[in-house]
This record gives sequence, structure tokens and C-alpha cells, in this order.
Amino acid sequence: MAALAAVRDLREHWAPASAEELKQFETDALSGFVLARASAGLADGTIRGDVGHLDQIRSWFGRPLWDREPADADAYFGKVLRGSPSGTRLARSQALTTYFMFLELRHKVELHRMTGRVIECPIDEMNRLRGTKDAQLRIPPSEPEVGTLFAGWGGELATCRKLAPTARNVAGMERAAKRLEGLIR
Repeated sequence: MAALAAVRDLREHWAPASAEELKQFETDALSGFVLARASAGLADGTIRGDVGHLDQIRSWFGRPLWDREPADADAYFGKVLRGSPSGTRLARSQALTTYFMFLELRHKVELHRMTGRVIECPIDEMNRLRGTKDAQLRIPPSEPEVGTLFAGWGGELATCRKLAPTARNVAGMERAAKRLEGLIR
């Protein structure tokens, strides 16, 4: 027969991390995020953009991102970025969501031990931005639209007097013809 035992709170035995330890951990976590995104095959520019968005959010918040809660995201996206272009708001939201996914997958237990908090993404179903950056369905142009495009280019080629613009227009027409051919098939 099993005996009952008192359950101890393990937080009593762990000292919270110092401000310096948290700062170092924040730097290490962001470095790990960059490395993980690079190993996933993302372009350097994409990673740099995400880190830039995270840095701007962090600068506004003034504390580590894992301290953010949904109310903080509401204030940032609903007030601070309200007048910003929707693409900027969406990119920052996606960068923050991806970063929290990384923290939750790789550092949830360690952050709990260091801070006593269970981290959770501040972007939830209530404040998730609408929209997506996924590719949209491409509908090929109609034959009259294709005819208008190439007739216009052809007219420009007939009046073009310099070699560089003519070569550019011919190269553009060739690329457009190949893309249109791929769309129509």
C-alpha cells in the first residue's frame, strides 16, 4: 500500500535568477533563435527582419519579451502601432509569435525555473492580427490583357532610340512571356 506524502513546492529550493543572469539568458535565447531560424533555411534578410521587429518590441516594452502578457500586446498593437501599415503590424506579430514558439519549445522549463513564470505567447485568439503573408491564388491574365501588355511593349520598342532601354524592355518581355506561359499551363 502506498503512503501519502506532503508535496513540496520546488520553487522554495531554487533562487530566482539575478538581473544579470536574466539579461545574459535573454541574449543567449535570441542567439539561439537566430541559429534555429538559420538552420531551418531562412534567408539572412528574413532573420534580420524578425530580429529587428523583436528588438523594436523589446525597446518599447522595456523588459524581456517573455514578461509580456496579452494586455501588453493589446496596448502595443492597438495603440502604438495602430496607424502603422498593416504589413508592419503583421510582420511584428508573426515575429513575436514565432519567437514565443521557440521559447516555449526550447526554454519553457528553464524560464520557469529562472523567473517563476510560465511563459505564454501574448498574441492569442482575441488579439491575433488578421491577414497573412502567404502567397495568394494567381489567376492568369486573359488573352486580351496579354495582347494589350505586349502591344504596349512593342510600341515602346518601335520608338526607343537607345540600346540600354531597348535591351531592358526586350529582356522584360521575354521574362513576362515565360511567366505567362507557366501560368497558363
